[in-house]
Amino acid sequence: MRVLVDTCIWSLVLRRQFKDLSVNETIVREEMRELVMDGRAQLIGPIRQEILSGIRERANFERVREYLRDFADEPVATSDHELAAKLCNECRAAGVAGSAVDFLLCALAANRNWSIFTTDRDFKRYSEVFDLSLHSAASPQRA
Repeated sequence: MRVLVDTCIWSLVLRRQFKDLSVNETIVREEMRELVMDGRAQLIGPIRQEILSGIRERANFERVREYLRDFADEPVATSDHELAAKLCNECRAAGVAGSAVDFLLCALAANRNWSIFTTDRDFKRYSEVFDLSLHSAASPQRA
């Protein structure tokens, strides 16, 4: 199964030094490495933009941008945006707030039968409102 990777995972892998990672973060990083090696890690344009935003040093920006160019952006269809809005509305009705990008990830994953790899706990709350497949590393701390 393909895995749509959230910004927090990409940032952990691409913007943090290995020596600064906790045990759980090291496990997450290793899982991401496996997804990339297996060709299962997926990316969308809004996540690419989030990853690249806020990188202050030009050399680091260029390094991350060049690395990410190996990953094609999954095309986002009208039906993905429509489902994202529906999922957002369902969550709001249940008292759960989230971002437009989060719901777009959920919609893309649902429409393609993919899972989402994230450490963002908001996704766990979304999964209590609608069906959502979350990918997890072999870590005691899950999304």
